[in-house]
Amino acid sequence: MSRYNPETTAGRRGLIIKMLDEYGQVNVNELSKHFNVSEVTIRNDLAHLEQKNLLIRARGGAIKTEKASLDLRFLEKKSKHVREKEAIGRKAARYIDEGDTIVVDSGTTTREIVNHLARFSRLTVITNALNIASTLADMDNITIIMPGGIMRHNILTLVGAIAIDNFKKFFGDKLFLAADGIDVNLGLSSPDLEEAALKRTMLKMARKVIAVADSSKFGKRHLAVICNISQIDVLITDSGISASDKEALEKMGVEVVVV
Repeated sequence: MSRYNPETTAGRRGLIIKMLDEYGQVNVNELSKHFNVSEVTIRNDLAHLEQKNLLIRARGGAIKTEKASLDLRFLEKKSKHVREKEAIGRKAARYIDEGDTIVVDSGTTTREIVNHLARFSRLTVITNALNIASTLADMDNITIIMPGGIMRHNILTLVGAIAIDNFKKFFGDKLFLAADGIDVNLGLSSPDLEEAALKRTMLKMARKVIAVADSSKFGKRHLAVICNISQIDVLITDSGISASDKEALEKMGVEVVVV
């Protein structure tokens, strides 16, 4: 089964890139029939992907670029478990108090949190995610701090030694942390070394650590360790979490919140 949902825009675009990666080129007419959408929709998809340097449009379709397969992970993640992520983000926002300084990690689940910050009259947000900062830009009540770093173009995050050095200059009340993998015995992990390194720095910045992850992340472990379970205060997830994982986390002192 495909990991992309063709019924969503992000999922369809992810599949287009996957097809390009496999075949080297795609055709507008064939894509229109394959996805049962109009050719106008497909052309809009190709234009969007070309703007991100993920393909080159050619007569009647598009051809592959070398960059196309570098970071499909973000497109894939955006299209998965959308309802769960929205509910987790809504619940996580309730842990924020007026006047807080919060650190918001990059991620598709943490991105949902910032949709619920307009009610605050005074709040400071420190983040390495350009899409999160962009969402907050229209909220005059929010002070946004982006400590800098090297931008990863496809997923719009700032990472690297510059980011780590700059993040060390700040403290926050709460950290909202994302993870690609959660193993109750081994901890939280990421497939990306640079992201994991920055997350470890973020963990030292805040008095309270709130991890947000849908239940599909449980039982998975990736290359780079982020932290041990003992470093998490609260974990917000959905009802797909197993009873055994929930019990194990609670025995280790983690407040598990199920939405």
